[in-house]
Amino acid sequence: ITGIVLTKMDGDARGGAALSIRQVTGQPLKFVGVGEKSDAFEVFHPDRVASRILGMGDVLSLIEKAEEAIDKKQAVEMQRKLIENDFTLEDFRDQIRQIRKLGPLESLLGMMPNMGILKDLKNVKIDEKEITHIVAIIDSMTPHERANHMIINGSRRRRIAKGSGTSVQEVNQLLKQYSQARKMMKSFSGGFLGKKLGKMKLPAF
Repeated sequence: ITGIVLTKMDGDARGGAALSIRQVTGQPLKFVGVGEKSDAFEVFHPDRVASRILGMGDVLSLIEKAEEAIDKKQAVEMQRKLIENDFTLEDFRDQIRQIRKLGPLESLLGMMPNMGILKDLKNVKIDEKEITHIVAIIDSMTPHERANHMIINGSRRRRIAKGSGTSVQEVNQLLKQYSQARKMMKSFSGGFLGKKLGKMKLPAF
């Protein structure tokens, strides 16, 4: 044995197991599993795990994941959309897909510092199936509907629900969530952040 792989280390409770394995085998822990899929493995950094256990988060690992998973051209385009308040349902779906590439959402929340509003977020239970339903609902819309959510009336909602294998209530809930996200984006684009983004020279990738 030259190294150890510890699976199901989504939270911090298995930190003791990691220490025990190291003590018993005398070999280093090299990789940890942070999810159920085969790609949900991370290089083990003992200092970062200790930081998570102490509630200080692991921002460095979060940044590394973002750099690997997030498309830079899409990030620049999203910055433009934020400035111009042009955030569509298609953008909403694409953002969800980008975030999912980072790994299990509960694992991502575990990397955030345990302070302020982030402390409350750590107690939120994420239903991955619900996220799958959101993507399926948006995929069942026509390009015109994704670009202009105001045209999605009752009959369109029934068609979308049937096409995505969900209910009309779930479609309504998604549209409500999207409207809330859009309002938040609008407040960003119209306020101090929007002015700052507008003055920034966007890099060419």
